[in-house]
Amino acid sequence: MSAVKPPRPAAAVSSYRPETRLVHGGTLRSQFGETSEALFLTQGFVYDSAEECEARFTGENPGFLYSRFSNPTVAMFERRMCALEGAEAARATATGMAAVTAAVFAPLRAGDHVVAAKAMFGSCRWVVEDMLPRYGIESTLVDGLDLDQWKRAMRPNTRTLFLESPTNPTLDVLDIGAVAAIAHAGGARLIVDNVFATPMWQSPLALGADVVVYSATKHIDGQGRCLGGVILSSEQFIADHIHMFLRQTGPSMSPFNAWMLLKGMETLALRVRQQTENATAVAEALAHHPKIARLIYPGRADHPQAATVRKQMRGGSTLVGFEVAGGKAAAFRFLNALKLALITNNLGDSKTLVTHPATTTHQRLKPEQRAELGIGEGFIRFSAGIEHPDDIVADLLAALEAV
Repeated sequence: MSAVKPPRPAAAVSSYRPETRLVHGGTLRSQFGETSEALFLTQGFVYDSAEECEARFTGENPGFLYSRFSNPTVAMFERRMCALEGAEAARATATGMAAVTAAVFAPLRAGDHVVAAKAMFGSCRWVVEDMLPRYGIESTLVDGLDLDQWKRAMRPNTRTLFLESPTNPTLDVLDIGAVAAIAHAGGARLIVDNVFATPMWQSPLALGADVVVYSATKHIDGQGRCLGGVILSSEQFIADHIHMFLRQTGPSMSPFNAWMLLKGMETLALRVRQQTENATAVAEALAHHPKIARLIYPGRADHPQAATVRKQMRGGSTLVGFEVAGGKAAAFRFLNALKLALITNNLGDSKTLVTHPATTTHQRLKPEQRAELGIGEGFIRFSAGIEHPDDIVADLLAALEAV
């Protein structure tokens, strides 16, 4: 009997709905026929002969070589993500930022140009704005909602456009299809960070994007246990740009983390649905509260890009952004009065989490840069957990009494 049974035919998995793919996609079973995915905690692999070893390294005999390059448990996670996202290929990374950095940086050369939406996670902005120019790669930041700015920023040497949608932390929803069309007209690719929408509510590849990246640390694990990232794209993009970059530079995903993420994916749809319902309840409860100066949620009709939300998203988000009237002091009083929600810089967890972006995720930006993005001193990024919505709302309302 062979060491590993072949997976179910791809056609059978692809015919299932997303919830089913999240449970069964990409499974590789050993000769023992285990129900749960096997955890291959190994650094390397052995070969029956020197000739077989040589054939593995030349690529003539496909198989696993070394867990920095590939691993059966990591491969299952990659295959399951492909089945969910509708991608031809994927590569897992140690963290979400490793996925973003590799996807953006690996295909580029000195003299190339990148255009990115300025509303993004602080570390992503550092990669585009600070790191790339050190290697002779120019970058231009634009208002991602303004299609004319994208068009004007394009140059003959523009190779990559990058955006988040919804954005971190202000939940702007960018028109992925329109930006993809601008990229392709100029001979460039579009990379989309889809963390805030999750693969349940938005499919960037179907909208025209060329590459999708995730911090699997967020909703995909979703239970505060481990780090991970993933890049999804065409076979050609992964083979030409990502595979060798990851193999030689080494931001590999741990097999244990891949196993944890596989377990997280089984409940992803259930958790995201409950989190979205809870976020909707919070948005409804706070939208007209006298101590909330501004609230933004992609599931509401008053969202500034509600038409784009309807066009490209299947649901709202697990996150809500709101401004506590009174600035930083009022926001801190609110945060410190919370009993259920936890103060942290993470998101997408089963537990309800709150973040003050101006002093954490976006603290590196200058005050005028934060103001331009709508990140006020009283702004809170709320990430709904899976607790009962009445308990979450009661906690937030009680905390607002302290403001």
